[in-house]
Amino acid sequence: MTDVNGAPADVLHTLFHSDQGGHEQVVLCQDRASGLKAVIALHSTALGPALGGTRFYPYANEAEAVADALNLARGMSYKNAMAGLDHGGGKAVIIGDPEQIKSEELLLAYGRFVASLGGRYVTACDVGTYVADMDVVARECRWTTGRSPEHGGAGDSSVLTSFGVYQGMRAAAQHLWSDPTLRDRTVGIAGVGKVGHHLVEHLLAEGAHVVVTDVRKDVVRGITERHPSVVAVADTDALIRVENLDIYAPCALGGALNDDTVPVLTAKVVCGAANNQLAHPGVEKDLADRGILYAPDYVVNAGGVIQVADELHGFDFDRCKAKAAKIYDTTLAIFARAKEDGIPPAAAADRIAEQRMAEARTRR
Repeated sequence: MTDVNGAPADVLHTLFHSDQGGHEQVVLCQDRASGLKAVIALHSTALGPALGGTRFYPYANEAEAVADALNLARGMSYKNAMAGLDHGGGKAVIIGDPEQIKSEELLLAYGRFVASLGGRYVTACDVGTYVADMDVVARECRWTTGRSPEHGGAGDSSVLTSFGVYQGMRAAAQHLWSDPTLRDRTVGIAGVGKVGHHLVEHLLAEGAHVVVTDVRKDVVRGITERHPSVVAVADTDALIRVENLDIYAPCALGGALNDDTVPVLTAKVVCGAANNQLAHPGVEKDLADRGILYAPDYVVNAGGVIQVADELHGFDFDRCKAKAAKIYDTTLAIFARAKEDGIPPAAAADRIAEQRMAEARTRR
């Protein structure tokens, strides 16, 4: 069986039988009037209502969109568990080019679908969606975070996402070099958009050397004009080969660590904001075999979800920043557990997160 584009329609097999399965609920949403086609995936509500962002992206076909929603939702379960939040994991994807089809009517229709879940899923921003979009969604759905301060929200969650990644880098430096400071370390950032450009600021403030790349050349130009010390390279392929690179920070889309990139990576540490950086199981072992320390993505990029979760209880930035600062300790604990168990850090983080979710299910 195939979907309307001729791609394999194996959604049920993925949901019920594959390694990406185990999800509680998947909702397929369509509103013909606005052109909305969306997938809402709830992986787990063991710790509380599923929390995760809304990705708006021009997927090649519906099967690809479903697979991405399932993978991202599962990642959110682990992220929220490791962040110590009373939330499970969920994610939504809207299919289409946001530059072409995003409209108020479409976002309102999407909000009605989220609201129909009765609070089992709390949404927020992700790739392709912004604070202004969440303000629109919130008009139809009270389970919406990432709204503007003018509409009772916390605003841009990328501020604390970048801060958390920075804390993860400091923890990696402490573990590897016995010193958390990043002064004179060379850090390569792939993707200097919503999160990456804040990360540049943190690193420069500490005296690090920063190398950047992004598919949007105007964004790179803006960074280098503001900060002449920042070096730009042509693309990610060039970035991962930079000599004497200490830390590589993937901050764009997932799959950055794969069979092609890991063998040529010069960095000693990988710590970035992108979700699902490991292209497939086994990549974490390939990194370990090369002596590259990997800070699990869903641990270090949890600052944003810490922020939006706090929004549900009356947002306080200082309280959120204090929680995000604990990503340093959490990351160090993962490195210690990995060393103790003789496994890669990604596997150690999974074990800790799975233990918390399992304990929550037994208390039900």
